Amino acid sequence: MPLSHPRRSALSEQVIAALRNQITSGEWPVGSRIPTEPELVAELGVARNTVREAVRALAHNGLLDIRQGSGTYVVATSELAGVMHRRFADADPSHIAELRSALESSAAKLAAERRTDKDLRQLDALLARREQAWASGDAEAFVTADATFHMAVVAASHNDVVTTVYADLGEVLRDWLRGDVGEELTPETYMDHAPLVDAIRAGDARTAAAEAAGYPFHCRPGRVGPPPAVSPPPAGG
Repeated sequence: MPLSHPRRSALSEQVIAALRNQITSGEWPVGSRIPTEPELVAELGVARNTVREAVRALAHNGLLDIRQGSGTYVVATSELAGVMHRRFADADPSHIAELRSALESSAAKLAAERRTDKDLRQLDALLARREQAWASGDAEAFVTADATFHMAVVAASHNDVVTTVYADLGEVLRDWLRGDVGEELTPETYMDHAPLVDAIRAGDARTAAAEAAGYPFHCRPGRVGPPPAVSPPPAGG
Protein backbone atom coordinates (compact mmCIF):
# COMPACT_ATOMS: atom_id res chain seq x y z
CA MET A 1 0.00 0.00 0.00
CA PRO A 2 2.54 2.66 -1.14
CA LEU A 3 1.59 6.24 -0.34
CA SER A 4 2.15 9.62 -1.94
CA HIS A 5 4.00 12.32 0.02
CA PRO A 6 1.81 15.42 0.61
CA ARG A 7 2.37 17.81 3.49
CA ARG A 8 3.20 16.12 6.79
CA SER A 9 -0.20 16.47 8.53
CA ALA A 10 -2.04 15.07 5.51
CA LEU A 11 0.51 12.26 5.22
CA SER A 12 -0.05 11.29 8.83
CA GLU A 13 -3.80 11.11 8.22
CA GLN A 14 -3.13 9.03 5.12
CA VAL A 15 -1.07 6.54 7.12
CA ILE A 16 -3.76 6.34 9.80
CA ALA A 17 -6.36 5.67 7.09
CA ALA A 18 -4.18 2.99 5.50
CA LEU A 19 -3.64 1.18 8.81
CA ARG A 20 -7.31 1.49 9.74
CA ASN A 21 -8.24 -0.04 6.39
CA GLN A 22 -6.04 -3.06 7.11
CA ILE A 23 -8.07 -3.57 10.30
CA THR A 24 -11.58 -2.89 9.02
CA SER A 25 -11.03 -5.02 5.89
CA GLY A 26 -10.07 -8.00 8.03
CA GLU A 27 -6.52 -8.09 6.66
CA TRP A 28 -5.40 -7.65 10.28
CA PRO A 29 -8.07 -9.49 12.31
CA VAL A 30 -8.81 -8.85 15.97
CA GLY A 31 -6.19 -10.56 18.10
CA SER A 32 -3.48 -10.48 15.46
CA ARG A 33 -0.13 -8.71 15.80
CA ILE A 34 0.44 -6.05 13.17
CA PRO A 35 3.75 -5.75 11.26
CA THR A 36 6.65 -4.22 13.13
CA GLU A 37 7.50 -0.55 12.83
CA PRO A 38 10.43 -1.16 10.40
CA GLU A 39 8.17 -3.37 8.27
CA LEU A 40 5.49 -0.68 8.12
CA VAL A 41 8.08 1.96 7.24
CA ALA A 42 9.29 -0.19 4.35
CA GLU A 43 5.78 -1.06 3.19
CA LEU A 44 4.38 2.46 3.35
CA GLY A 45 7.51 4.31 2.26
CA VAL A 46 7.22 6.96 4.98
CA ALA A 47 9.34 8.06 7.92
CA ARG A 48 9.41 6.05 11.14
CA ASN A 49 8.01 8.96 13.17
CA THR A 50 4.98 9.12 10.86
CA VAL A 51 4.28 5.41 11.34
CA ARG A 52 4.76 5.71 15.09
CA GLU A 53 2.36 8.66 15.25
CA ALA A 54 -0.30 6.74 13.29
CA VAL A 55 0.02 3.63 15.45
CA ARG A 56 -0.26 5.71 18.62
CA ALA A 57 -3.35 7.47 17.25
CA LEU A 58 -5.08 4.16 16.54
CA ALA A 59 -4.05 2.86 19.96
CA HIS A 60 -5.52 6.00 21.55
CA ASN A 61 -8.76 5.37 19.63
CA GLY A 62 -8.92 1.81 20.93
CA LEU A 63 -8.20 -0.16 17.75
CA LEU A 64 -4.64 -1.17 18.67
CA ASP A 65 -2.92 -2.23 21.88
CA ILE A 66 0.82 -1.51 22.14
CA ARG A 67 2.42 -4.17 24.34
CA GLN A 68 6.00 -3.43 25.31
CA GLY A 69 8.31 -6.29 24.39
CA SER A 70 5.61 -8.16 22.50
CA GLY A 71 4.32 -5.99 19.69
CA THR A 72 1.17 -4.13 18.70
CA TYR A 73 -2.11 -6.04 18.47
CA VAL A 74 -5.52 -5.39 16.95
CA VAL A 75 -8.17 -5.24 19.68
CA ALA A 76 -11.15 -3.70 17.85
CA THR A 77 -12.37 -3.05 14.33
CA SER A 78 -13.67 0.47 14.87
CA GLU A 79 -13.34 3.37 17.27
CA LEU A 80 -16.76 2.59 18.72
CA ALA A 81 -15.81 -1.06 19.19
CA GLY A 82 -12.71 0.08 21.04
CA VAL A 83 -14.78 2.31 23.30
CA MET A 84 -17.24 -0.54 23.94
CA HIS A 85 -14.41 -2.90 24.83
CA ARG A 86 -12.88 -0.48 27.32
CA ARG A 87 -16.22 0.53 28.79
CA PHE A 88 -17.57 -2.98 29.38
CA ALA A 89 -14.40 -5.01 29.92
CA ASP A 90 -15.21 -5.41 33.63
CA ALA A 91 -18.99 -5.59 33.34
CA ASP A 92 -21.00 -8.04 35.43
CA PRO A 93 -21.09 -11.33 33.45
CA SER A 94 -24.83 -11.67 34.09
CA HIS A 95 -25.41 -8.28 32.46
CA ILE A 96 -23.43 -9.31 29.39
CA ALA A 97 -25.44 -12.55 29.24
CA GLU A 98 -28.68 -10.56 29.36
CA LEU A 99 -27.45 -8.24 26.60
CA ARG A 100 -26.46 -11.21 24.41
CA SER A 101 -29.82 -12.85 25.03
CA ALA A 102 -31.77 -9.74 24.05
CA LEU A 103 -29.77 -8.93 20.91
CA GLU A 104 -29.37 -12.47 19.63
CA SER A 105 -32.97 -13.46 20.30
CA SER A 106 -34.30 -10.45 18.37
CA ALA A 107 -31.84 -11.05 15.54
CA ALA A 108 -32.66 -14.77 15.32
CA LYS A 109 -36.37 -14.00 15.07
CA LEU A 110 -35.71 -11.61 12.18
CA ALA A 111 -33.31 -14.08 10.57
CA ALA A 112 -36.04 -16.74 10.52
CA GLU A 113 -38.32 -14.26 8.76
CA ARG A 114 -35.79 -12.77 6.33
CA ARG A 115 -33.00 -15.30 5.72
CA THR A 116 -31.90 -15.98 2.15
CA ASP A 117 -30.52 -19.15 0.61
CA LYS A 118 -27.08 -17.54 0.80
CA ASP A 119 -27.56 -16.91 4.53
CA LEU A 120 -28.46 -20.57 5.08
CA ARG A 121 -25.41 -21.79 3.21
CA GLN A 122 -23.25 -19.49 5.33
CA LEU A 123 -24.84 -20.68 8.57
CA ASP A 124 -24.41 -24.34 7.59
CA ALA A 125 -20.72 -23.77 6.80
CA LEU A 126 -20.06 -21.86 10.01
CA LEU A 127 -21.96 -24.39 12.11
CA ALA A 128 -19.72 -27.12 10.65
CA ARG A 129 -16.64 -25.02 11.38
CA ARG A 130 -17.84 -24.52 14.96
CA GLU A 131 -18.20 -28.29 15.39
CA GLN A 132 -14.72 -28.87 13.95
CA ALA A 133 -13.24 -26.29 16.33
CA TRP A 134 -14.91 -28.01 19.27
CA ALA A 135 -13.60 -31.40 18.17
CA SER A 136 -10.07 -29.98 17.92
CA GLY A 137 -10.07 -29.16 21.64
CA ASP A 138 -8.60 -25.70 20.92
CA ALA A 139 -10.53 -23.28 23.17
CA GLU A 140 -9.47 -20.09 21.36
CA ALA A 141 -10.32 -21.59 17.96
CA PHE A 142 -13.73 -22.52 19.32
CA VAL A 143 -14.32 -19.00 20.68
CA THR A 144 -13.51 -17.57 17.25
CA ALA A 145 -15.73 -20.09 15.44
CA ASP A 146 -18.64 -19.62 17.85
CA ALA A 147 -18.44 -15.82 17.70
CA THR A 148 -18.31 -15.92 13.89
CA PHE A 149 -21.37 -18.18 13.78
CA HIS A 150 -23.40 -15.88 16.04
CA MET A 151 -22.33 -12.86 13.99
CA ALA A 152 -23.69 -14.60 10.88
CA VAL A 153 -27.01 -15.25 12.61
CA VAL A 154 -27.27 -11.57 13.46
CA ALA A 155 -26.27 -10.58 9.91
CA ALA A 156 -29.04 -12.84 8.57
CA SER A 157 -31.53 -10.52 10.29
CA HIS A 158 -30.79 -8.02 7.50
CA ASN A 159 -31.10 -5.21 10.03
CA ASP A 160 -28.03 -3.05 9.49
CA VAL A 161 -28.36 -1.22 12.81
CA VAL A 162 -28.59 -4.39 14.90
CA THR A 163 -25.72 -5.95 12.93
CA THR A 164 -23.49 -2.90 13.40
CA VAL A 165 -24.19 -2.64 17.13
CA TYR A 166 -23.52 -6.35 17.59
CA ALA A 167 -20.27 -6.11 15.61
CA ASP A 168 -19.12 -3.15 17.71
CA LEU A 169 -19.74 -5.25 20.83
CA GLY A 170 -17.89 -8.17 19.27
CA GLU A 171 -14.76 -8.17 21.40
CA VAL A 172 -16.75 -7.61 24.59
CA LEU A 173 -18.78 -10.71 23.74
CA ARG A 174 -15.64 -12.67 22.84
CA ASP A 175 -14.12 -11.84 26.21
CA TRP A 176 -17.32 -13.02 27.89
CA LEU A 177 -17.25 -16.25 25.88
CA ARG A 178 -13.57 -16.85 26.74
CA GLY A 179 -14.45 -16.57 30.41
CA ASP A 180 -17.42 -18.87 29.93
CA VAL A 181 -15.56 -21.57 27.98
CA GLY A 182 -12.38 -21.37 30.05
CA GLU A 183 -8.96 -22.59 29.00
CA GLU A 184 -10.17 -26.13 28.26
CA LEU A 185 -13.27 -27.33 26.44
CA THR A 186 -15.40 -29.50 28.71
CA PRO A 187 -18.64 -31.40 28.01
CA GLU A 188 -20.73 -29.22 30.34
CA THR A 189 -20.00 -26.10 28.25
CA TYR A 190 -21.01 -27.68 24.93
CA MET A 191 -24.20 -26.41 23.28
CA ASP A 192 -25.64 -27.79 20.06
CA HIS A 193 -26.58 -24.88 17.80
CA ALA A 194 -28.10 -27.03 15.04
CA PRO A 195 -31.66 -26.44 16.42
CA LEU A 196 -31.19 -22.69 15.91
CA VAL A 197 -30.16 -23.15 12.27
CA ASP A 198 -33.04 -25.59 11.74
CA ALA A 199 -35.52 -23.06 13.12
CA ILE A 200 -34.14 -20.27 10.93
CA ARG A 201 -34.29 -22.57 7.88
CA ALA A 202 -37.89 -23.50 8.68
CA GLY A 203 -38.89 -19.87 9.15
CA ASP A 204 -39.92 -20.65 12.74
CA ALA A 205 -39.31 -17.25 14.34
CA ARG A 206 -40.61 -18.22 17.79
CA THR A 207 -38.34 -21.23 18.13
CA ALA A 208 -35.34 -19.38 16.70
CA ALA A 209 -35.81 -16.55 19.19
CA ALA A 210 -36.21 -18.97 22.12
CA GLU A 211 -33.11 -20.96 21.16
CA ALA A 212 -30.93 -17.86 20.83
CA ALA A 213 -32.29 -16.32 24.04
CA GLY A 214 -31.27 -19.29 26.15
CA TYR A 215 -27.72 -19.92 24.97
CA PRO A 216 -25.99 -17.19 27.04
CA PHE A 217 -27.38 -18.69 30.28
CA HIS A 218 -26.24 -22.26 29.68
CA CYS A 219 -22.72 -21.65 30.88
CA ARG A 220 -20.42 -22.58 33.72
CA PRO A 221 -22.39 -23.15 36.94
CA GLY A 222 -22.65 -20.05 39.10
CA ARG A 223 -21.28 -17.65 36.51
CA VAL A 224 -24.65 -16.05 35.78
CA GLY A 225 -28.14 -16.54 37.10
CA PRO A 226 -31.03 -18.16 35.27
CA PRO A 227 -32.49 -16.35 32.26
CA PRO A 228 -35.11 -13.74 33.11
CA ALA A 229 -38.68 -14.92 32.76
CA VAL A 230 -40.08 -13.66 29.48
CA SER A 231 -43.62 -14.28 28.31
CA PRO A 232 -43.74 -15.73 24.79
CA PRO A 233 -44.93 -13.33 22.08
CA PRO A 234 -48.47 -13.77 20.73
CA ALA A 235 -48.77 -16.25 17.89
CA GLY A 236 -49.04 -13.51 15.29
CA GLY A 237 -46.14 -11.48 16.73
